[in-house]
Amino acid sequence: MRVGITYDLRADYLAMGYSEEDTAEFDVPETIDAIADALKALGYAPVKVGNFKVLSKALLAGEHFDAVFNICEGFEGAAREAAVPALLEAYGVPYVFSDPLTLALALDKGMAKRVVRDQGVPTPDFIVIDDSAALSRLDIERFSLAFPVFAKPVREGSGKGIDAHSYVKGVEDLVPVVRGLLERFCEPVLIEEFLPGREFTVGIVGTGEDARVLGVTEIGRTEKFIGQGYGFRNKEYWEDKVEIRLVEDEVAKAAASVGLAAWRALRCRDGGRVDIRNDGRDRPNFIEVNPLAGLRPAYSDLCFIADFKSISYQNLIGMIMTSFLKRHPGLKAPGRAAA
Repeated sequence: MRVGITYDLRADYLAMGYSEEDTAEFDVPETIDAIADALKALGYAPVKVGNFKVLSKALLAGEHFDAVFNICEGFEGAAREAAVPALLEAYGVPYVFSDPLTLALALDKGMAKRVVRDQGVPTPDFIVIDDSAALSRLDIERFSLAFPVFAKPVREGSGKGIDAHSYVKGVEDLVPVVRGLLERFCEPVLIEEFLPGREFTVGIVGTGEDARVLGVTEIGRTEKFIGQGYGFRNKEYWEDKVEIRLVEDEVAKAAASVGLAAWRALRCRDGGRVDIRNDGRDRPNFIEVNPLAGLRPAYSDLCFIADFKSISYQNLIGMIMTSFLKRHPGLKAPGRAAA
């Protein structure tokens, strides 16, 4: 089976003059090599394709793929992660991971929270400030959220826009923080009640009722942790700032249950992760979901979880492909993958 791999390389965007934070969501060559090696070991025939523009040229030229392993994040627009799956659907090419609707929905944290809340999944109270006009109409005296609150861009990943200023203790700081984020990212800002409890990452493989929790890790903070949130600098330079550990206590199991419910509510597929944070009474709440979770060995959260559970990288990719193939019974797995 010929499997194309679609991705955005960080080095390409750095070469165009974008900053480290601008490019934080993109991949490094060793991630693509690791995915290709795992697929090859499983019996597939991997083909490194590249980003949306490279893929579109290949499809237009008539290049054939039996399937595509898509980890393209995209760069522009409110639905940038949905671009490659939408293109593949137009060409009738099956692909791994979630569809355009789920990817667009999950990217917008406010919209995702509305959907999971409607499905009964707990999430902290929040509002979304769309633009400077909405900010000017914000009635601080009648502000409905309880302080402290947490402010962040509504459509960014990898901790972008989260720093020491994101944690807002009182009304006097809220407007300048939100205004700064609006100007910096040119997108709406999510403001939610801050949860002071433990923070978890729930790794999930599978789709729908077949989805299961791979494991749960806790984000422990060192004295060098910056601010109150798992922001860009804490994620990018995590070695001396966080201690990631596998947890299996009752609180972690509750977090896993909330994460799995959110995964199913948003119709995520094949593999990814859900971020959970506990409130002051140790009750888990949905924060956000990443249906295109990082797959960089010894670096990405889903890979950490697999390592803790003694699951090899090849087997992790195999689990993801098993879920994909179950959704496409017309595709036959290679012998080694089936084994």
